[in-house]
Amino acid sequence: MAEFTTRICCLGAGYVGGPTMTVIAKMCPDVKVTVCDLSERRIAAWNSKNLPIYEPGLQEIVEAVRGKNLFFTTDIDAAVKESDIIFVSVNTPTKKAGIGAGQAADLQYWELAGRHIASIAEGPKIIVEKSTVPVKTAAAMARVLESNSAHAFQVLSNPEFLAEGTAIDDLLKPDRVLVGGEQTPEGIAAIEKLANIYRRWVPTERVLTTNLWSAELSKLTANAFLAQRISSINSISALCEATGAD
Repeated sequence: MAEFTTRICCLGAGYVGGPTMTVIAKMCPDVKVTVCDLSERRIAAWNSKNLPIYEPGLQEIVEAVRGKNLFFTTDIDAAVKESDIIFVSVNTPTKKAGIGAGQAADLQYWELAGRHIASIAEGPKIIVEKSTVPVKTAAAMARVLESNSAHAFQVLSNPEFLAEGTAIDDLLKPDRVLVGGEQTPEGIAAIEKLANIYRRWVPTERVLTTNLWSAELSKLTANAFLAQRISSINSISALCEATGAD
């Protein structure tokens, strides 16, 4: 059996979790990476030649490392128990009912993931917030973990900045990697542990460390700027149509 220096698992085998874990496995051969999902059909696809998502370069990397230090499974409990670092990359859809319906993020899957981790963890873990979530979600997750487990957890924010069609290049050559956590000795140690994973292939000056709220807000700000750019382009397009400008 291979000796791994670190064990990572990711809850959620979707567009963010799958490619991110695949690249980590490729660039860190001494790190065991396990991607978990409740969907047997999705996991079966990840273990086949027909991956559930398409990104240029993804298929080749998966086939190169799958079964060596990259694994896809529905056995969430086993993966959580053995892992040092747990990425949570579950869906955060828009709420359909209640306060904030149609606008706010529905965090029920994120909270359920936290409760499940707390119920089965057999020791301290680093929990990494990978989904796009509101500011203070990590703090809420920390409270859920503390309320349901006697073990110590550190919750980090590590937002993704991927674009469809270039996700693998974005992961292999990112313009920045952001890791945020509590500014305590334990929190800073957790930040450094995750940051050092990325520093295996990302230049140190591009791996930025900060506090939790700054990391969470950075992702929301990036999304807001993108929406504003699209809105402005659409407005200019409408103006061109009305005036005959080219």
